[in-house]
This record gives sequence, structure tokens and C-alpha cells, in this order.
Amino acid sequence: MSKTQSSPGGLKLNTRRTALIGFAFFGILLLWQVYDSWCPTFLTDIFARSIYEMSSAELKASDPAKILNVQWIVGIIMACDNLAALILLPIFGNLSDKTKTPIGKRMPYILVGTFVSAVAFPFIPLFFHYNNVVGMVAMMAIVLLFMMMYRNPAVALMPDITPKPLRAKANGIINIMGYFGGAFATVLGLVFVLSKYINAPLAERNLWTIELPFIVASVLMVISALVLFKTIRENELAVELKDELALGEKLAAVETPIDDDKPMSRANRNMLLAILGAEFLWFMSDNALGTYIGNYVIYHLQSASSATMILTILGGLASVVGFAIAGGIADKIGRKWTISTGLMITFVGLIIMCFVAPTGKVAANASHGEFVFPTLLYAVWVFKGFGMALVHNCSFPMVVELCSAKKIGKFTGYYYAASMSAQTVTPVLLGLVLNLTLAWRALPVYACILTALSCTVFTLLVKNIKAGKVANVTGLEALGADD
Repeated sequence: MSKTQSSPGGLKLNTRRTALIGFAFFGILLLWQVYDSWCPTFLTDIFARSIYEMSSAELKASDPAKILNVQWIVGIIMACDNLAALILLPIFGNLSDKTKTPIGKRMPYILVGTFVSAVAFPFIPLFFHYNNVVGMVAMMAIVLLFMMMYRNPAVALMPDITPKPLRAKANGIINIMGYFGGAFATVLGLVFVLSKYINAPLAERNLWTIELPFIVASVLMVISALVLFKTIRENELAVELKDELALGEKLAAVETPIDDDKPMSRANRNMLLAILGAEFLWFMSDNALGTYIGNYVIYHLQSASSATMILTILGGLASVVGFAIAGGIADKIGRKWTISTGLMITFVGLIIMCFVAPTGKVAANASHGEFVFPTLLYAVWVFKGFGMALVHNCSFPMVVELCSAKKIGKFTGYYYAASMSAQTVTPVLLGLVLNLTLAWRALPVYACILTALSCTVFTLLVKNIKAGKVANVTGLEALGADD
């Protein structure tokens, strides 16, 4: 019998195995961070060249308003990718629920999705450098298509082999692993500074400045998938953990018990819809910041893009702290109030961001006259990183709490359908807002409003139901010994 099953009637979280599952999140956030940090600026520049026959740096110097005019096109392209994800994530979730292979039901999708995405990813900057709009957008579409094949099954792995009362703690661990992936991407952004490439004359742009981050990301993605494949044996674990998962079902934080042979109860369905509705709103806010922060820094604050990477580091460190303690907080006050607290902390940070403005002071080592980065924005990202970590840590477990083991992929699809539909709408909507207002200050105001709405919906409509107590296993012991 494994060490995780050595306490009769109790449950322990196997931290080693959970961290290994986290390699799936490592690859996801690594690619996503590179994609979100570079691609919106690529699109801004390539459309500036196509429409105005000037680079975005030249356009910024001669007519800054035209940079804002192309943001709605950038938003549409980014939204089209998310629209495909909205359709594909539930499909791959359902398919993986029903798949049976010698290597498991999730692993085939993870391996195929990873390898195809990794091959296509470096072609995005290559086509951009040579001003090939069609090629660049096509590569972005291929990467997103196969990442959707990968993402849902990869995320579903954790609840597949983790009892329900332990999923908040487990989600914290795999999110921390994911943030290590994001940290790798951030370091790449500090070494290969995008703004130096964008601000340089077209004839002096060095392809390797933008190509190497994508190549490194692809290599690390493949390595993370191979580690996952080598260490996590789905079929063996499903048999080994059968009793623990059954006990977890009995201790679930649900209003009415889950029964696959009956329709979903009204109480559980209302809970699910309320969570997904609030999730849609907070992802609209968060994705707006993620999509446009690079352009906000380069074109509004007129600072070096490396500052964006420092923002990411600070936000990531704050998120790691949030993920590390969110499970413990949820055990004491419940997942609902943990999420509500996180949204309120994020809202405070975004209120501060509304008062951030360009410093107007040229940085000492600026190669193209960039302004000193406003220090206050660093504090905003710490608030946002910590607050949203509390939100993300508990929200996914709340959704898969409402289904049995047979439908984890399907309910993971619901979770991502809400987030991806938000990420489909928000780039276009905010792009239009920026085009109409011609003011970058609209970005934090937009995010503030949506965060406040999500907190209101979640706090008013979601009930605070705590999981049943786990017998014999408390405190640090609940993290368990490794096999």
C-alpha cells in the first residue's frame, strides 16, 4: 500500500506526485507567457507596417493616435484564437473522458498537442520579421489549436488522481509549478528585450532577438511533457487511488451529493452557473491586462519592454505566495470567501493603476529615449498577482467539485469555456474602447469595472460550502509523504 493510503479513513496529498503533474502547467504557462508578451506587439507593428507603411516606432513618433487605431485589429486576431479555444476545449475534454489507451486517457492529447505546438511556435517571430501577416497569423492559429488539445487534458490530470477535499492544496502546487514556467519566459524577456527590436530601424532589426525566446520555450515545453509522461502513469494510479477518490466524493463541498445516474441537482447547477458567470467577468479583466500591458508600457508609458518582464516577476512572486497559502485559507474560511478576498485585493490594485501616468523622465540607460518606468505600477502587480492567485487556486476545484470522476474533462471544459469566452470578447471590446477613447487610461478603468462586477456576482450568488473534515490527517501531515 502506498504511503498516501497509510492513514485509515484519512487522506494525504502526495506533494511529489502533484508537483510532477505540475510539469503540465509549467509548459502551458511558459508558452502562454511568451505568446502574450510578444504577439500583441508583433501584431501592432506588422499592421502599422501594412496599413501606414511605417514601423510602430516611427508611427509612435509621428502620430501616436494611430497606434491606438490599430488595437481593435490586434484585439480581433487575439480573440479569434480564443474563439477557437472556446469551441475546442470542451470537445477535447469530453473526448479525453471517453478515451482509453495503454498510456491513459489524457496523455495522448498532451503529447500530440505539445509536440505540434512546439514545432509551430518558432515560426511566429520568423514570419513577423519578414512582414508575412498571413504566415504569422496561421502559425498562431496552429499553436492555439494544438495547445487546446493539450490544455484541457493536462489540467484534468490533477483532479483525476486527487481526492476532492485536497484539490485546493494540490491546485496551489501545480500553479506554483506553472509560474516557474512563466518565470522562464520572463527571464527570456529580460535577456531579449522586445522594445529594442521594435524601436530599431527596420534594416537594423536582429531576428534572433525575437526568435530565440520562442525556440527556448518550445524546447522546454517538450522536456516538460516528456517528464510528465515518464513519471505519471495514469492507468496504474487510477487503480491505486480508487479508495481515496471514493472517500473524497463523500467529503465533497457540494450542497447535494453527485449522482451520475440522475440529472444535476438544481442547487449544484445554480452554484456552477454562478461560479462560471463570475469567472467570465474576472477573466475579462485579467485578460485585458495580459493582452495589452505590453503595448501599454511601450506606447503609453513609453518605457522599455523589460519593465513588463519585471512586472511579471513581481506578480509571479506574489502569486506563488498566494498559491502557497490559499489552500490553508480556504480550509479556514471556505473557498468562496478566499476567492472574494482575492478579488477585493485585486480591485484595490487596479484602482491604484488608474492613477499611474508616464513619468516623462528619460531613463539613464535608455537606448531609444524611453521614460523611467513608474514605480507605482510594480505595487499594482503585486496586489494583482496575490489576489488573483487566491481566485485561481480555489475556482477550478470548486467547478470540478460538482462532478464525478467520469466527467472531470467535461467540467474542466466548462471552466475553460467561461475563461476562453471572456478572452474572446475582451480583446475586441477593449480594442474598440481604446479606439473610441484614444486613451490608454481606459485599460485600468475597464479592468476595475469588470473586477468589481465579478466580485459582486460571486459574493452574492455563490454559497460557502466547506468540504467534510478529513479524518486523522490534519495540518502539515495533510501534505503527506511522497511515494
